[in-house]
Amino acid sequence: MPPKGKKGAEEAKVRLGRPSNNLKIGIVGLPNVGKSSFFNVLTNTSNANAANFPYATIDPEEARIPVPDERFDWLCSVYHPKSQVPAFLTCIDIAGLTAGASTGAGLGNAFLSHVRAVDGIFQVVRAFDDAEVIHVEGDVDPLRDMQIISTELRLKDIDWVEKELEKLKKTAKTLGTTSLADKAKKEELATVEKIHKMLTEENKDVRKGTWTNKEIEVINGLTLLTAKPITYLVNLSERDYVRKKNKWLPKIKAWIDENNPGDALIPFSVALEERLVKMSDDEKAAEGETLGLGKNPSALGKITTSGYSSLDLIRYFTCGPDEVRAWTIRKGTKAPAAAGVIHSDFENKFVCGEIMGYADLKEHGTEAGVKAAGKLRQQGKPYEVVDGDICYWKAGQ
Repeated sequence: MPPKGKKGAEEAKVRLGRPSNNLKIGIVGLPNVGKSSFFNVLTNTSNANAANFPYATIDPEEARIPVPDERFDWLCSVYHPKSQVPAFLTCIDIAGLTAGASTGAGLGNAFLSHVRAVDGIFQVVRAFDDAEVIHVEGDVDPLRDMQIISTELRLKDIDWVEKELEKLKKTAKTLGTTSLADKAKKEELATVEKIHKMLTEENKDVRKGTWTNKEIEVINGLTLLTAKPITYLVNLSERDYVRKKNKWLPKIKAWIDENNPGDALIPFSVALEERLVKMSDDEKAAEGETLGLGKNPSALGKITTSGYSSLDLIRYFTCGPDEVRAWTIRKGTKAPAAAGVIHSDFENKFVCGEIMGYADLKEHGTEAGVKAAGKLRQQGKPYEVVDGDICYWKAGQ
């Protein structure tokens, strides 16, 4: 037991980004790197305008992509529900950024505002040669392209931060030394100065900094572009993807390790995905075996899952003969808030939850078997829902 008057647990860490379960990931990159073609195969549609000229996409397209999950498939096979609702990732196809976007070049200001509105980034990087697909910079050089995007996002953040600094410094002149509100304003100014130093002197993205909870709350209020998680998607030719070789891949990995260590890198091939998307499941499996890629040759499931995880999203399940459904929440969500994604009454009038672990249900086969093994748990308000939990919520009248 912790001593009275002291916290029994560490203060919960505040996350960079919006405190929401309804998060979006934007597809970003230079023009003609395969963004809209990727969006089309990801959504199995032709919503996005894939064309061989810059700025083919102007207004962002949006789609909800099912997140593949073997656990969900197994639960559906056990319960045989009338309705099956998997977890989804909301993806937005954003038009190509170019050098100078931060100062309005091309359609830069509009595009960067679209990036500001999403919570994470899929950055598509072109590493294939094709004389028929023009490159806005004249030739294929993924390192240059990555640096352009990184620079433009950082320059726009610097612009926003400097405007905020100017505003805060004006009000700082009138601040006193005793008021808590004045003290908070001074702390906010110090945080914004720290952000500015990181962007301009250290040349680092904001998400790579070490921040306190109070500092993160200030950062979140600024909705900065470099605070968003990035997953790098390297678009290869089908030949290079199949043989798992490309001259740029080691250099791209080295660039990420030097500039944004820890960010995910996923090679894929839009050209291959465009062929696979037209095939039946059996045809895909046969093609995968022929190419030496196994029964699931597509990288789209891996990409979707990576994007979902990059936003700190997890899911729990509700199961029954009427419906098996995956509910998306943020990692670390307590039981009442998790119940609240179904209906606000479940959160406001929360009593408890009956929780089974997915592994326990799979081991024992039935809910009765889980209960007999003593693995069906009753959890109260402090319980933090775990990815894969199967939950039944009880709420008051």
